[in-house]
Parts: sequence; C-alpha cells; structure tokens
Amino acid sequence: MGTSFGSKFAPRMGVCQYRDGAWGAHELAPLEPLALHPAAHVLHYGSACFEGLKAYRWDDDSVHVFRLDRHVERMRASAGFLCLPVPDAAMLSGLIQDVVIAARDAIPPYPGALYLRPVLIGTEPNVGAAARASTEALLYVLASPVGDYFEGGGRPLKLLVEDQRMRTTPQMGQVKTGGNYAAAVHQIIEAREQYQADQVLFCPGGDVQETGAANFLLLADGKILTKRLDGSVLPGVTRDSLLKLAAGDGYQVEERDFEVAEMLEWIVNGEAALSGTAAVLAGVGTVIYQGRELPVNGGQTGPHTERLRQRLMRIQSGRDPDPFGWHTAV
Repeated sequence: MGTSFGSKFAPRMGVCQYRDGAWGAHELAPLEPLALHPAAHVLHYGSACFEGLKAYRWDDDSVHVFRLDRHVERMRASAGFLCLPVPDAAMLSGLIQDVVIAARDAIPPYPGALYLRPVLIGTEPNVGAAARASTEALLYVLASPVGDYFEGGGRPLKLLVEDQRMRTTPQMGQVKTGGNYAAAVHQIIEAREQYQADQVLFCPGGDVQETGAANFLLLADGKILTKRLDGSVLPGVTRDSLLKLAAGDGYQVEERDFEVAEMLEWIVNGEAALSGTAAVLAGVGTVIYQGRELPVNGGQTGPHTERLRQRLMRIQSGRDPDPFGWHTAV
C-alpha cells in the first residue's frame, strides 16, 4: 500500500451525535479534524471506546464485512461498561455499512481490506464531571484501506513475559478502550529497547493473560489453550473465530486459567501465537523470561498456527464456504 497499516484514510467518515438524551440522525461527512471543546469529557476522564473490523473484496468483486454483528455487540458492551450512551445496534451497523459503501472503490483485493474503526467519545464540556457519565457523545466511523499486515513475509514474534505488572486494571481488560493501550505502551517500549521484543505478554502474579494488543494462544497436536474470558482479557472476535474453527477441525479447545510455568512447559514442543483483526494469527518464535530467550517451535511459526491462520483467511476471502454466517454482504 506504500503506507503503514492504518495511516491512510477514505475521504468520508460516518458521524452521529448524542445530545439531550437521544441519538440524532447518522450521516456521512468529509474526513476532517474534530471540533472538540477543551473541556470535553473524553480529554479529561477517558470516556472513549472503539472497535476494529474489516470489509473484504472477494474475487467476484463483491464486498463483505466480517463478523459485523459481533463487533457491534462488543462496542455496545464497551459503551455500557464506560457509562457512555449505548448506540442502537441497527444504527451502528447501518453507519458502518454506509461507510463501506462510500469507500467501496478504495477497497483493495484480498489480502488487502478496508479496516473500519468505529469510535465513541464523551463530549460534554465539563471538567467537574469526573464522577459521572458524559451527557453528550460523538460516534464516528473511519475507513482505512490497508494491505496485507504481513506484506513481505511475517517473521515469528518475540515476546517478553511480564509476570509482575498488569496490562490494565482488573475487569477493564474486557473493554476496548484507549486507556488500556495507554497503560501498556510504556512497558512495550521498554521491552523493545531492552530486549528487542515485539510485544509484552502480561502475566501478573503468573497468570498468563494477553499482550498489549492481541490475545495469546498455545497450540499443539490436537490441542489449543487460551485464557478464559474473566474480564481481564479482551473478548477478541478473531480469537472467537479461530477457536470455533479449531473445535470444528477436531482440536480440543480449552479456555481456562494457566500459569507461566505451564506455558514454558508447553512451548518446549508446542506452538504459541497472537490473534487479532490486523494480523489474524501471528506465530511466536521466542519467549523471553527472566533474562533468558527461549525458542518456540525452533524459532519458527508452527504448522498448527499457519494451518489455522490459512483456514480463517480462506473464509474471510470467500474462497472457502462460511458455515457460521460470519459475512455481511454490502
């Protein structure tokens, strides 16, 4: 694409305002800077949540949004948790589809996509509202044409195991809010500078959770293990898709708590990977723990990781049947 992932945008965005206890009509508007009061609730008290999903152009030139309903419901859950006005599901879904239609000509062929970023922020101009919800809000949807996240080849990732500090506060991990990313970024930069690590795997008190921006999975012959959804980790839509596919392919899928010691045992002969909208499923080649670099699958992306990644990608691209009804044609 010639630009880094998520830095190029379609010329129009979707917009909807919440005022006087109700949502207004949603519309398409030119992509331009937002006019926010300096006292806007989001700038002082972090009242913001967002989503990340993709629309794909198939070989027959049709366009499909992947798991639109699941992303809409997760954003509504995030809004409710943060006490923001919860968008109506039909309105939010319609606004996202309108943005896709407006940007249709800019959608690259698979494995490129139109990356969609719905954002909800509190806009009430009141610095005295720290202990209550914003009475005003803005919902907008950005569209970004993107190429293959792994264009030029995806090397296995290097993870630093952090078994003391948290990624975010308990129960907030399930919310897709910028505060969670802000809480982790210092530790990620520190790990990059000290260990040349790509990401930090947060395991507070030894409990293996997730990285700063992706769910964490362990894979082996016939088995997959990942952290249960207990509020500390994001209920990833890609994670859910991969687990459903794996179960259908005969893998024994376990969603439970597990400790660093069990993970270190697993990677002696098994695989590890990160799942997310951008990368789908990225193999881990090295885990750094207590100053030691430990290879995973000989430092290479494992066959189970690659097989499962390709399974999901073929469904996303329309090249394999979609047995789950995950696509919304636009």
